[in-house]
Amino acid sequence: MVTSLPKQSLEAVSRKALKESILTPRFYTTDFETAATMDLSNQETELQAMLAEMRADYNRHHFVRDEVFNQSWDHITGEARQAFIDYLERSCVSEFSGFLLFKELSRKLKERSPLLSEMFSLMARDEARHAGFLNKAMSDFGCTMDLRHLTKNRVYTFFPLEWVIYTVYLSEKIGYWRYIIIYRHLEKHPEHQFYPLFRYFESWCQDENRHGDIFKALLRSQPKLWQTWQSRLWSRFFLLTVFATHTLTVHERTGFYDSLGLDPTEFDAEVIRKTNETAARAFPSVLDTDHPEFLRRLHCCSDLNLKMSEIDRTTQPQWVKAIRKLPFQMAIVGHLLRIYWIKPIDAEALRGIVR
Repeated sequence: MVTSLPKQSLEAVSRKALKESILTPRFYTTDFETAATMDLSNQETELQAMLAEMRADYNRHHFVRDEVFNQSWDHITGEARQAFIDYLERSCVSEFSGFLLFKELSRKLKERSPLLSEMFSLMARDEARHAGFLNKAMSDFGCTMDLRHLTKNRVYTFFPLEWVIYTVYLSEKIGYWRYIIIYRHLEKHPEHQFYPLFRYFESWCQDENRHGDIFKALLRSQPKLWQTWQSRLWSRFFLLTVFATHTLTVHERTGFYDSLGLDPTEFDAEVIRKTNETAARAFPSVLDTDHPEFLRRLHCCSDLNLKMSEIDRTTQPQWVKAIRKLPFQMAIVGHLLRIYWIKPIDAEALRGIVR
């Protein structure tokens, strides 16, 4: 049963969500003028088809809590409980961040690009449902997120529109693979399905997939995002950024994956490989995730990140912590640079496209 929470609990969770680091979902803004003047002509047919699919709203009745939720979840305790709450918090902030960005894009483009405006409005609808559903789940565990407080107090990170297209595409596609892999695993091992939220992941991930396809069409509508040597460098950069963040996050929260009966390292590797394969349908260049140095160096980054987390938990002054963490941060950058310069895979050649 959902219970009301004291104000200080709401504020504490909201403050925690607003605390940003490289691994924390952020709130973005972008160049709305560039978005309004995008030439979508070579992808308009595909975008219109996807708009019709979004209007159909296949999941409009999906995010409804059934009677299975109406019970106490106090039997989930200790590390597993905290790991799940952390997962819900991070996921809720991520979905809510997407809602705010899409809603603002829809508002800014309403008069100048009706097609994109409606598309972003419908994606904002989906993200709002996801965030609300996750927030309800958090309330089952004695906490909730004050989304109104987040709206008023968020700090924006500006991204050029090109970066938004790359990163949101990857965010939606990696989200799809995370959800569907967990869902399929729990289908085979229902004994690990400790909370009914996971039953919703199959349809949930279809929203992620549709959003990713929309951003793929936006990307392919702009030749400079896939036909230039710069686009090849940016594609690999954003892939590496997303994959490194995923690896570090998964290994920071191994308790959650253990509770699902998933091996965190194997789960991380499968999500990365599948997302990289999917990105090859949109990006001009992707990473060689099968290279023997690729995952090994990502795991080194994860180990170094865990050592920095241990430093953060000490009572030392912040300047001491910063000095102690500096060698680990430099080592992580070194590993990421080595990964970045592994010979990439030419995705255009894989698709048989001749320039």
